[in-house]
Amino acid sequence: MHTGWIRLWRWTAWAGIGLSLYAGWLTADDIRDRASSERDIDAACGRLVSGADVMDLQGGMVRAKAAEDDRIDTHEPSGHCTVYKVPGPGESTSLFTLVVRSSDGSDPLHWIGDDMALDPFNTADDSGERDDVTAVADRLPEARPVGDGTLGWYGDWYTAVRAECGPGSSATAPKLLHVTARADYDDVSAADRQRLARIARSATETLTDRIGCRAHLPALPDERLAPVPSALGPARTADGSCRWFARHIHEQGQGSLPDRALAIPVLDTNPVEGCLLAVSPRQVGHIAGGLPEDKREWADGAVTHSPWWLRTRSYFGAEARAVGYEEDFRTEEQIKPGTAGHTRGGWWASSVCDGEPALHTLSSSYTYDNVLSARTLAALFRAYVDDITERRGCTHVTLPPAKDFRVS
Repeated sequence: MHTGWIRLWRWTAWAGIGLSLYAGWLTADDIRDRASSERDIDAACGRLVSGADVMDLQGGMVRAKAAEDDRIDTHEPSGHCTVYKVPGPGESTSLFTLVVRSSDGSDPLHWIGDDMALDPFNTADDSGERDDVTAVADRLPEARPVGDGTLGWYGDWYTAVRAECGPGSSATAPKLLHVTARADYDDVSAADRQRLARIARSATETLTDRIGCRAHLPALPDERLAPVPSALGPARTADGSCRWFARHIHEQGQGSLPDRALAIPVLDTNPVEGCLLAVSPRQVGHIAGGLPEDKREWADGAVTHSPWWLRTRSYFGAEARAVGYEEDFRTEEQIKPGTAGHTRGGWWASSVCDGEPALHTLSSSYTYDNVLSARTLAALFRAYVDDITERRGCTHVTLPPAKDFRVS
């Protein structure tokens, strides 16, 4: 009996040692895999980000891989890298993207007009078309400023850091850089939102040093980046960057104008300020009753798959020199500060604020601008430009002529 217990104890001890060795082997294997993944991310993203920081997203992981075709050239201030999480053999899920863009690139950094890529609303969910598509800007809500806005802006799943290359910069450095760190998965946590902000700022700091861009990058704010609101509220009580619109409809009446709004805080240091306006199903029905027969079909789709919305946005300083639009679905045009005009679903005006150029824009969904009368649209844009230029102390305001507000 005694011998049997001794034998059992020995087998148990040997089994425990074996399991410990196996666990140690797995741990060492995981460490090697994680280190290899971090090196791959570092290389793919041009040594602009820490692979360890990227792999700490989504609660941390052991294995990840960078896309072979999406890699940043270490000597070019543009490009992007994409990283995938590897939960198991033969499996991968989207994780992270770093995007570097400069004002010297072929594409504008900001866009206006009725391009579908600018649509703030998802028009379908798992069950098909939605009954109230403009209730929540679940695709592109208004970005919030990071701190006072001079460092950049953020959404729930990304942070974009900006850098203006000032005096003393290399002759080859661009005037403006945007570096965006983006999570490519749903339900981004508050901790990951902070991590993305740190990754974006650190990448920008590394890049500016590397290319000889003399830029001042403010520190990240001490307080956590709050979640970005995406639900639209009543336009009549809108505040912040949409307060001008609430005042406009109070003075001029609702008419065929939007009845929903989504604003951001007003900060005179913010180089990009926007206001999103949209039409609810109830207001669509009200507007449709006054439309000619040939335009009522636009109202049928406005509730579900072709929402009616407007977006005002102003760009100041270096950002005003990096705005453009797509002409005739083919050619891209850069807007020159000091000008005013229109494009397909887009209007712009210019001014000078604190000695720097500014552009004030209005974009419209591709059917809504045909529903609004030219007089309504011109009065609305004028009210917006008057408000923001007065609030910011801007001068030399240039507005598009009334004939540019063409409505078919």
